[in-house]
Amino acid sequence: MYAVFKRELFSFLNSLMAYITIGIFLLACAMLLWFFPDTSILDYGYAELNGFFSLVPFLFMFLIPAITMRSFAEERREGTYVLLATRPISDGQIILAKYFSCVVLMLFALLPTLIYYYSIYQLGLPKGNIDSGAVIGSYLGLFLLGNAFTAIGIFASSITRNQVIAFAVAVFLCFFTFSGFDSLSKIFELQTLGNVLINLGISEHYQSISRG
Repeated sequence: MYAVFKRELFSFLNSLMAYITIGIFLLACAMLLWFFPDTSILDYGYAELNGFFSLVPFLFMFLIPAITMRSFAEERREGTYVLLATRPISDGQIILAKYFSCVVLMLFALLPTLIYYYSIYQLGLPKGNIDSGAVIGSYLGLFLLGNAFTAIGIFASSITRNQVIAFAVAVFLCFFTFSGFDSLSKIFELQTLGNVLINLGISEHYQSISRG
């Protein structure tokens, strides 16, 4: 299992696409936090990351499918999955190895954003005037959300040989599980059914964790 995990991890890190994907994600985060008027903390005037944490899930909807799309689709297209299946390792271990390698890659993309917390911590008046507990809770929520999106991406990659299709399916499923149930809940007039649909979605749970 470790051999598959290591192979998947280094295979992605040895490709230029890995750094382009993570670089675009970090650039988008920086633009949202510092430059766009509607989300910039410099215009907002408060030392907080609420806007950042509310928008990163939508960036995750593209980042994580870009990471996971090759997991099984590439193996199936090149015919190497047959060789992988002949190794003394179960299907479950193969799935877990690929899953955890993608989770690590997601962390590689997420960890550099801690510099934003440090920057706002230093910019606060007085210095450190930021709700660190809320930030920790929000990062925990992002990590768990990333795990859920990774599972969705792995599933999408396992049902097709085409990486582009795997990416598109994963983006759609990530968006639907995060926002789709909330949208459906507004259609029904029955409050009980609406609450059930909201609880089925990921967004409500992510926001609850972020609030602490």
